[in-house]
Amino acid sequence: MTGIFQHLHHVCILVHDLEKTVFYYESLGVGPWFDYPKKGTYVELEVPNKAASDAMRYKCCDLDNVQLQLCQPGELDSPQKRFLDERGEGVYHLGFEVADRDAAEANGRALGLGVIARGKKTDGSGFCYFDTREKAGTVLEIRKS
Repeated sequence: MTGIFQHLHHVCILVHDLEKTVFYYESLGVGPWFDYPKKGTYVELEVPNKAASDAMRYKCCDLDNVQLQLCQPGELDSPQKRFLDERGEGVYHLGFEVADRDAAEANGRALGLGVIARGKKTDGSGFCYFDTREKAGTVLEIRKS
């Protein structure tokens, strides 16, 4: 039942100004950056605020061993916006790649983890954000590409 948090795929950092932050990382030699590929239709999608989710802007950078994601949540209410307002810029979640999204979500729920948001596409890909902030210090996400 355990083992769903074994293959780190990405670290997501919330920021106030996406362009400014990308520029800074690039000045340090970190890049290239690309837009997060929000593509495909979800057959299941449960998020606290769909409009806020749709409005979030992301930039990603593939490093040798992990992907960095920068997220600017925007002005609409969302868990990410509240985090940024309350805690400031910083790591919001760690994303772990899994072989089976459904099984990993079920395993997380069996561990007693609450779900913040989840989505599934017809091909079985998707994500699930677990509410692990209080005990893990950050949100833990499972995803299948």
